[in-house]
Amino acid sequence: MGPLLRGIAALRRLTEADGGTLSLSGLEKATGLARSTVDRVTATLARMGYVRLDGRDVTLAPRLMELGNAYLAALRLPALLSHRADALADALDESVSLAVGDRDGIRFIHQATRRRAMSLSFRIGDLLPAERTAPGPLFAAEWTPDDWCHWRARRAADPADRAFPSVPPREHTTPDTDFEHRTERAAADGWALDDQLIEPGLVAVSVPVRDPGTGRVACVASVVSHTSRHTAEDLRTALLPRLRSAVAAMEDDLRAAPPPEPGPAPAGLATWTGASKQELGREFVESLARGLTVLTAFGEGRAALTLTEVAKATGLARATARRALITYEHAGLVTQAPDGAFTLTPRVLSLGFPPLSRLSLPQIAQPHLTALAARVNESASLAVLSDSREEVQYTARASTSRVMSAHVTVGARLPARATSLGRVLLADSEEVRARGYALVDEELEAGLRSIAVPVRDRTGRAVAALDVAMHAARRTTESCVTDILPELRATATHIEADLRTTGRFTRVPLT
Repeated sequence: MGPLLRGIAALRRLTEADGGTLSLSGLEKATGLARSTVDRVTATLARMGYVRLDGRDVTLAPRLMELGNAYLAALRLPALLSHRADALADALDESVSLAVGDRDGIRFIHQATRRRAMSLSFRIGDLLPAERTAPGPLFAAEWTPDDWCHWRARRAADPADRAFPSVPPREHTTPDTDFEHRTERAAADGWALDDQLIEPGLVAVSVPVRDPGTGRVACVASVVSHTSRHTAEDLRTALLPRLRSAVAAMEDDLRAAPPPEPGPAPAGLATWTGASKQELGREFVESLARGLTVLTAFGEGRAALTLTEVAKATGLARATARRALITYEHAGLVTQAPDGAFTLTPRVLSLGFPPLSRLSLPQIAQPHLTALAARVNESASLAVLSDSREEVQYTARASTSRVMSAHVTVGARLPARATSLGRVLLADSEEVRARGYALVDEELEAGLRSIAVPVRDRTGRAVAALDVAMHAARRTTESCVTDILPELRATATHIEADLRTTGRFTRVPLT
């Protein structure tokens, strides 16, 4: 399924790019695809909401995270164990991570980081070479002879680890026997250390979390620090016992977890792709879009699916679903069990998840703010409440080219009760709560009129507010409600959709 492979290649190159952005010509060079093919692939991905086209640049979009979310939901480990990792990080005041094995590497599935000048910078989905990590030997203890052969071949072909963009290139090679000995010791001890294997100063200790049903390693929990706070020996003596205690609690959680209830499968995907093809013609690569929808068939309670189940969940023909699954198996994104059921692999996280997992709410909102300001030809802003709840802090903004317009810089603070943004977030009047918006007419400043709506997270909590501000001479208060409010609400809905997707398995900073 060539179009699907080309789409995967484009998404992977964008994932490796700085900020998840490449120019169209840069993507052409990175993938080796013809420019016409790149144009069609990116147009299709943009139609799906997986990338954003801005002039000649292509940028990964938050909705793409639904592919990685499908893998993490099917895996269940982040949902079941992340609270234990977070609690341990708080107790130790050190970063704690959960990782799974990905052939001869590891990928992070959860990060509880500490905000410090010297802190962990790996992202969920980042791939690291097993031999340069603390979890690596614990996974390697279960490798087959074929796995070891693959690892040795990869080491010989890429001695500097340039195929792993999330780690610094290796400056000095080490004999294969070094990792083999570390693996033997980890298997005997039940834990492993990383003493500055990735880069100077970074140390970690790891303990495996075992599947209660099989006894095999389900994931590995690690405490990560810097030599300015702990040596590797300190980690072993001071922190390893507490890590082991946390891992024991994690394994208890896995034993006690009830079987997952299958969530709703995606619906109408085949119909949507067909309609998009009808509208966009040859610029929409239907086989790429339909192939990518196959990944969304998986999720909580749908970790292993047969071909028939995939076809039913997506509404695709069996032949179409089969071609996509075969392509994914070739690309290492799915694996097939002897009973014929397919499961997603950690490699699904290579499709955009690492850079998108670090998005903040202002970054998520900015493209939507820019589009809103262009539609209404007025300035639009995003703000959050200060800790004191007495002020609003502006965190993102899009302005217009009018001679006279509302001008507030990002980072500025204004009294909450005098702004529509603040009143929405405080929601301290029955009228604001009932209407779902706030309109402030020349209270903060003569001639300034603004209208705002809340932006809610996955729990329904108003975490930010979105407003449009203008000079009172341009619109009446009635016009604000009839013309601006629907645009505001539509924009808030788009931001909330992206926030729900992005925040399902990651923490989204509000500023």
